[in-house]
Amino acid sequence: MALHFPIEEFHARIAATRRGLAERGLDALLIFAQESHYYLTGFDTGGYKHFQCAVLTADDRPITLLTRRPDREQARRTSIIEDVRIWYDAEGANPALDLKQIMAEKGLAGGRIGVEMATHGLTAANWELIRRALDGWCTLEDASTLVQLLRVVKSPAELAYVRKAAALADDAITAVLATARPGVFEGDIIAAIQSAILKGGGDVPNGAQVLGSGDRALLVRGTTARRHLSPVDQLTVEWSAAYRRYQTGIMRTFAVGESKPAHRRMFEVTKEALAAMTEAARPGEPVGRIDEAHRRVFDAAGYEEARLAACGYSVGATYPPRFMDYPPLLYAGNPMPAAPGMVLFLHAILADAKTGNAMSLGHTIVVTQTGREVLSKLTPDYEPLR
Repeated sequence: MALHFPIEEFHARIAATRRGLAERGLDALLIFAQESHYYLTGFDTGGYKHFQCAVLTADDRPITLLTRRPDREQARRTSIIEDVRIWYDAEGANPALDLKQIMAEKGLAGGRIGVEMATHGLTAANWELIRRALDGWCTLEDASTLVQLLRVVKSPAELAYVRKAAALADDAITAVLATARPGVFEGDIIAAIQSAILKGGGDVPNGAQVLGSGDRALLVRGTTARRHLSPVDQLTVEWSAAYRRYQTGIMRTFAVGESKPAHRRMFEVTKEALAAMTEAARPGEPVGRIDEAHRRVFDAAGYEEARLAACGYSVGATYPPRFMDYPPLLYAGNPMPAAPGMVLFLHAILADAKTGNAMSLGHTIVVTQTGREVLSKLTPDYEPLR
């Protein structure tokens, strides 16, 4: 088996999930989130785009996985799951009925069953199959946050992967600094970034793959079509690096060709905002205070209309198309207390539609016992790329 954690750590995670089921009065959990599969068992696959579910009971019986034939060996070789059942593609196939049979074997008829609903691993169409198959047979309720909340605080073994991912994110920015110049094709910059991450042993990132110049430097979502950098330009890069599926984010806006006073001022204010946000990340304090610091600095400098309404989120081991791994999302008023072991991506973003200027800075932190640790070793700078 190709496990990335000791078996004892998986057993501890499963035990914590079972305690959560007992606290909620649930008899079992239907696991559809691929992140939960990976966290609880090590199961590493892209097969979640089809109907795939693991049944975890509140008692100590083994987990049973229902999946398609292509994922049988995947489960055997990447996870601690021993009971793997297969449903087969056919005209009119209904894997929800196969799932019901597994649940019947486990004596779950009439029980209260939690379902992971807030996941790309459960489409509305598949949920409808489940709802119809189990209607009147058991009681279903949303338990999307049960494993999700356990995953927010990382173990020492997880943090080792997070730190490796953060080092790869620094490599990505170093690749931009070495490649981006007036006249350079954006695709060449992306190729340099991906090369640095993959050569460093990283994975293809799930998301936060934003690279845009000119007007597209104001965008915070990736777009298609590439251009060459102009003699005087701006370049926004938001990239995630991934190692053993653990994601970290980093973000920069660069001046290209020459410095502009208004653009430099945006950089200085954004740097101040990111520093205030980082300082606000303290164990025991509500994570909403991070966004309150973000708003305070930008609004005082006159950039209220250019900033975003939230300033970051939790990150961890995720699967496409998910990069954000919230809760928690960092918005003003969020009462969730920061806890040691939380990994948060903080971003301070300005997109001034009136002037066409953009400025963004972001980094990943780990909340510690006494404060926070910034994982990036790079210091933001405003020297134009020439």
